[in-house]
Amino acid sequence: MTKENHTKYAILGLLTTGCHSGYSIKQMIDGSLNHFWKISYGQIYPTLKQLVEEGLATVKDTTQTGKPNKKEYYLTSDGKTALQSWLNNPIEAIPTEKNELLLKLFFSRHQHADITINQIDHYLNQLTERYHTYLSIEQLITENLLDQADSPFWLITLDYGKRTTKAAIEWCEDTQEKLKE
Repeated sequence: MTKENHTKYAILGLLTTGCHSGYSIKQMIDGSLNHFWKISYGQIYPTLKQLVEEGLATVKDTTQTGKPNKKEYYLTSDGKTALQSWLNNPIEAIPTEKNELLLKLFFSRHQHADITINQIDHYLNQLTERYHTYLSIEQLITENLLDQADSPFWLITLDYGKRTTKAAIEWCEDTQEKLKE
């Protein structure tokens, strides 16, 4: 059984948010999706090309003054149906998180406890920075984007990120205390 390419559905979904060029899709990914779904810049255009080939999107060249033509992509009715079908299906499996810190901790009996504590402290600082980024995104949405039809769902997704990050911060603090004992 081949594994489904969910990036295809991420791009289909982004086309519904007013992102129609590869550049605007990349901007939206960098500002939101990359916090929970990694899509490299190198995946965007091949995926868009695939969507057009499958009849799920169309492409239109838009002339720009003093710039090269811009390709804009739009969902077809088949694309809307494919997105809706994917949205209606349950998730296949709970994803397995790859976490280098946890991998290192698993084998940390082979290093001094101070090094492990410092690694956790570094991770804690990164998590704290991420949490503040989420708060900034939340403020941006609530102050500027509440009129968007997608905003309640963006806030729900963001809430998941905030809660899991806060839990990870608490775990770091508890783990550091255990290792100091």
